[in-house]
Amino acid sequence: MDNLCTGLCTLLLDGGFDAGLAQFLSLLVGVLLVSGVPLITVILLIWVERKVAARIQDRIGPNRVGPIGLLQTLADMIKLLSKEDITPTSADRLLYNAAPLVSFASVVLIWAVIPFTPFHYGVDLEIGALYFVAIASFGTLAIMVAGWASNNKYALLGAFRVVALLVSYEVPLVFALLAPVMLAGSMSLLDIVNAQSGMWFVILSPLAFVIFYVSSQAETGRAPFDLIEAESELVAGFNIEYSGMKFGMFFAAEFLHVFTNGILMAILFFGGWMGPLYYESPLIAFAWLGAKGGLIYLTTLWLRNTVPRLRIDQIMAFNWKCLVPLSIANIVAVSLALKVLQELDLAPRQLIGAGIGEMLPTTVVMLLINGAIGLYLLGILRRRGQEARREFQAASQAYAAAPAD
Repeated sequence: MDNLCTGLCTLLLDGGFDAGLAQFLSLLVGVLLVSGVPLITVILLIWVERKVAARIQDRIGPNRVGPIGLLQTLADMIKLLSKEDITPTSADRLLYNAAPLVSFASVVLIWAVIPFTPFHYGVDLEIGALYFVAIASFGTLAIMVAGWASNNKYALLGAFRVVALLVSYEVPLVFALLAPVMLAGSMSLLDIVNAQSGMWFVILSPLAFVIFYVSSQAETGRAPFDLIEAESELVAGFNIEYSGMKFGMFFAAEFLHVFTNGILMAILFFGGWMGPLYYESPLIAFAWLGAKGGLIYLTTLWLRNTVPRLRIDQIMAFNWKCLVPLSIANIVAVSLALKVLQELDLAPRQLIGAGIGEMLPTTVVMLLINGAIGLYLLGILRRRGQEARREFQAASQAYAAAPAD
């Protein structure tokens, strides 16, 4: 029982509850959080995204159904539930119907390892970071299966783009994920948060955060990386044959995945629930985590509604020629610097419980290393931009000098 009773269960035992009842209540709360919070959150996220997109595009957004349009998403859910559920005659019925469920479940299952507060979490896995990568990949598999099982050429072409986009951007994402894992010395998300008591990892390794942010934006298929759907090119992409609530589940999974990535970035790089007075109440800790994840989520909405879609050759070149080498160089530099600082006794061997004073030398060195890598990268991009500009000018002059037919 001691090994199974952690977090809320321990608190209940300290409060005088029976051991069996304490474990049951803690499991019940965990299940409700893991299953209920994402389902309720996605309803609000759709309204938030519509409002943010409307403000950026100088519109009003939903404002008719319910107060300030809050019930618009519920109305859309009712509409989707009332639509006819169509399965193409030539489709693989089992895989076709399973794909939306797997897509949504792959996002919800990530919440099982998210620590909401120091005492409220589904399960503290020792391989929590690896679990996140493994479960998130099921979403990619679901999209591929949906496109193939639909027996539609446009849907299949949309699924093929998954291989080119999502699988490729998993490489820099995993390399960026290694930075907080190495700094914390653990793959447990709970340990990663506790290791940031002295300094947030976004300060120790800002390049890792930028790489993770960009890669996660590509992993969700959001603009400017929305080549999976690309309705101007592929009609509707992989989900063209889906209707009703099956389409709605793909839609909800995308919205929830973006917010989940925001929460994960808050945990991995921004100290999770840590903030002023977080130790006074679990609600304050939960609010800090939600605020950090919400701010990151809003930046993704801003990016989506501002930047145009890129061509697939531009996206792939940016990944393999920029993000992948940058992520490898960053992880080598961070690991080498951390080891040298620890050998010189300038960095604590264990970051969990380390104070700000102990982390200052490490922070200064890490920032200098990240700054040097960033400046070198900007120099390369500047040279390539100048070369592209010269090539364009030369081509323009050759075209202007060519005799007219």
